[in-house]
Amino acid sequence: MTVSTQAPLAERMRPSSLDGFFGQAHLLAPGKPLRQAIESGQLHSMIFWGPPGSGKTTLARLVSGVSGAHFHSLSAVLAGVKDIRDAVALAKRIREQERRPTLLFIDEVHRFNKAQQDAFLPHVEDGTLTFIGATTENPSFALNNALLSRARVYLLRALEPADLAQVLRRALADPLQGFGRRGLRLGEDALERLAQAADGDARRALNLLELAVQMTSGEEITSASITEVMAGSLRRFDRGGDLFYDQISALHKAVRGSAPDAALYWLARMIDGGCDPLYIARRVVRMASEDIGNADPRALDLALAAWQVQERLGSPEGELALAQAVVYLASAAKSNAVYLAWDAALADVRATGSLEVPVHLRNAPTKLLEELGHGRAYRYPHDEPEAYAAGETYLPPALQGRRYYHPVERGLEIRIREKLQRLAALDAAVKG
Repeated sequence: MTVSTQAPLAERMRPSSLDGFFGQAHLLAPGKPLRQAIESGQLHSMIFWGPPGSGKTTLARLVSGVSGAHFHSLSAVLAGVKDIRDAVALAKRIREQERRPTLLFIDEVHRFNKAQQDAFLPHVEDGTLTFIGATTENPSFALNNALLSRARVYLLRALEPADLAQVLRRALADPLQGFGRRGLRLGEDALERLAQAADGDARRALNLLELAVQMTSGEEITSASITEVMAGSLRRFDRGGDLFYDQISALHKAVRGSAPDAALYWLARMIDGGCDPLYIARRVVRMASEDIGNADPRALDLALAAWQVQERLGSPEGELALAQAVVYLASAAKSNAVYLAWDAALADVRATGSLEVPVHLRNAPTKLLEELGHGRAYRYPHDEPEAYAAGETYLPPALQGRRYYHPVERGLEIRIREKLQRLAALDAAVKG
């Protein structure tokens, strides 16, 4: 199919056959199920899950073209239930008048709510249309189970630089939809730089090439043109999407795993991708409490200080402070004892209800409360040897003996553990 020369290069260069499709060898190599399905024209409902520019829309068009199905496309960003009903009515007319199936392609299908997804589900079940959805989000979270059970999920990967280089070469050589008629030259080094800058996205690669061509007056696309179009090009980063949470997860786990180099890499990836540094600062504070805790209390101070620097100075000074905090946290002694203790205490609170405060721990600000015995048997630790009231109890009777906090034998918690063990021995001596 010939596309208007006024269309963007990425649209003009969309391949019409598998021979012109680069990447996704794990799905499209000879003998792979998806390739067999496309080549045989056997339609089945599918969900293509992958990053932008990985070929989701192109594959849907290839499926439609090989099978001879009518291709009808909707964007979940713009479409509503009425658009779905209109698509179903069109599919019924085509089936009756032309005796061929309809493939309904829904881009960004994760944007559909449950009602919109349910609107076309019965028509997928009765064969009125075949559904292909494209999403950058995890289908397990974005799509309802009824739809997932009726469609096969194919995971597409970001394109490798070698695949993107082939995409660019094809655009430069194609005389009809590309730049073949102009005889433009682009050196291999410059081409590889473009492929690398596209960061796995074929659409971005072609957009960058098109911009470079627009800046070219002669037959050679200069290195200066390539440098200019690449300026400010950010790596893939989907704020709020799977990639976002995967990267913050990788940062947290690198810190927890005492891997400062990996932690710096993931911090740099997020900052480079445009993540709000204050969001990272909040998460770093969480790491300091969850994974370092009392093994090195300085970690929390440093994390809070880095947050303040980011708020007061902004970039790039704040980012350096965040890097300092991340490296310190990754290198520090680790303990999740407080994290586990807090969860255990919350679990008891939720399981046991509103247990009364023991009478000896209650306040007695009035004469009546004194007469009721509030605080009467309380022992003031500062009046006891070592400022410790050995044998005193502070939990409700139903929870006596419960232990939540178990310091680890790392960092400062070694000393904390030793002290608590000594106090426990004093308690045992009194009770014994």
